[in-house]
Amino acid sequence: MKIIRYSDRLDELLVPGTTAQKLVSGFGFAEGPAWCPHTDRLYFTDFMNYRIYTWSEAHGVQVFREPSGRAVGLALDAEGRLLSCETEPRRISRTEKDGTVTPLITHYQGMRINNTNDVIVKKDGSVYFTDPYSTALGAPRDLPFNGVYRYEPWSGTLSVIADDFNRPNGLAFSPDESLLYVDDTNEQNVRVYEVASDGSLHSGRLFAQLDTSAGPGAADGMKVDERGNVYVTGPGGIWILAPSGETLGRMELPEVAANLCFGTPPASPLGSTLFITASSSLYSVKLRVRGAI
Repeated sequence: MKIIRYSDRLDELLVPGTTAQKLVSGFGFAEGPAWCPHTDRLYFTDFMNYRIYTWSEAHGVQVFREPSGRAVGLALDAEGRLLSCETEPRRISRTEKDGTVTPLITHYQGMRINNTNDVIVKKDGSVYFTDPYSTALGAPRDLPFNGVYRYEPWSGTLSVIADDFNRPNGLAFSPDESLLYVDDTNEQNVRVYEVASDGSLHSGRLFAQLDTSAGPGAADGMKVDERGNVYVTGPGGIWILAPSGETLGRMELPEVAANLCFGTPPASPLGSTLFITASSSLYSVKLRVRGAI
């Protein structure tokens, strides 16, 4: 791994001499990592091969579900149940404690949602997700826009909170959940919004424009650490941005990075581990900071 420093403040986040460890390889297209603190294991997907995997220090990599509905993004709710963006059936599902898979979100105002991509869960239990349409699915689209949505599991209410993206993808909250970051794959940028008390968004603005000359890749997965720094996969690797939008640094991996998440496996008591799904492989990088809780 090559580290490109734009600011000395990057040294506050990365362990000196750190490098990326390849944990496992051989996937068609690794995506959607999500750490489960209840079981000390990582969930991630192989989009091309219709599988969801788990990885842990104790058991290594194991198949969790096959077929997966061609799942991409994953998240866990407060009860530790897995939420999965399934592109083939065009839905978000929830895996119950007994292993039953429940279709959670499938339609908006009677129309089939486009192609759920990434999903996160707010502390109050509400679910936020991106829904860009993909011509690769070969299915006609019902909704004319590529939206960002908010879903209330307790009421079943599904709301569009942004509908002016080209191709919305990754999303992440600031540590206090007062801000929501959303990136756009086609525009290669990150926007930030203020989150109102009812969960809606306002005062959106451009947060960062990624440099496409840095290398292969596109704005995709995104997470925030406990200090509010934003980590986004994009051209040339993983961009690390301060809360002000200043670029602190970039991590270049041997493969194109698609998504990432923070985890705290038993062997990382002092900081945390950044898990990265990159093309055919799963990587880990030790950090000095933890992910936003």
